[in-house]
Amino acid sequence: MSAALMKVASRRAKVVVAGAASCYTTVGVEAFPVRYAPTCPPLWGHVGVSGAAAHIARVHRALGVDVRLCSVVGRDLAGTLIRSGLVLDGLLGPGVVESEASSSGIVLVDPDGRRMGLPHLDPVDGFRYPFEVLAEQARGADLLVLTNARFVRPLVEPAAALGVPIAVDVHLVAGLDGAYDRPWLERAAIVFGSHERLPDPSAWIDGMFARYGCEMVGVGLGAGGALLGLRDGSLVHVAAVPPPRIVNTSGAGDALFATFLAEWLRTGDPVAALQAGVLHAGWKIGHRLPAAVSLSCGELARRRASAPPPATVLHLRSA
Repeated sequence: MSAALMKVASRRAKVVVAGAASCYTTVGVEAFPVRYAPTCPPLWGHVGVSGAAAHIARVHRALGVDVRLCSVVGRDLAGTLIRSGLVLDGLLGPGVVESEASSSGIVLVDPDGRRMGLPHLDPVDGFRYPFEVLAEQARGADLLVLTNARFVRPLVEPAAALGVPIAVDVHLVAGLDGAYDRPWLERAAIVFGSHERLPDPSAWIDGMFARYGCEMVGVGLGAGGALLGLRDGSLVHVAAVPPPRIVNTSGAGDALFATFLAEWLRTGDPVAALQAGVLHAGWKIGHRLPAAVSLSCGELARRRASAPPPATVLHLRSA
């Protein structure tokens, strides 16, 4: 592991998170598929602030990271709600810039916790986020978490020249050749993704090291836990830790990714960090609004100490 990525374990990490902060409506539905009716009151409902960047930044703040959010928020009613939520979370700062309209979304959640997200990112997709704002926020940072939001994509190449390591969760990645995700894959030191479209997650991790210069590659496996590959050929598997009842699986991947980064920056131990990520994600999905709740660093450490998730260290095929 590079000295640039390891040097922060002895102090409070400084992280910049760039991506969407959206106004989300989350509602409970009886079942999937949703049966048509002219009027159908939900089982429950909530309006709040979410989106990948907002959730990741919120987790980092709860875990003691000095986090700076770079996002786009409109001058509309949704923007008023988003700004209010970011103020409450201590995340509204100079990296949050103004646009005409805000991103929003709807999440449907069934009684088993399965979710269906309907993100509406068009209002910010084409926004030209000023690179100079990102660069200013990146001064003194230990890590840039550049989510794969469309307005972040033009920032990835110039951000790589800032000398700060980049991390990304590419979410529903399907292979090594995705044209959209290539700017991140070519420049990120830490890459995470979801297993949902990967025929063989371990083969994808192996291929990532063969093709790109990343140092760590992780895959969330849902009920199967998570995998983490290291540049030295190690492959770590951590078993899932489900809650007593799964209520809402929204944002589980963001929780895994964000917690892994925060704990790895704090401890320098990738295995312990992956265990913490799996634990936190499992705890969150036992709540109705996972993006709105987070464990503190102390609470997470106590849970890991009392019942650490089983971790197995294997080896990549090419090692």
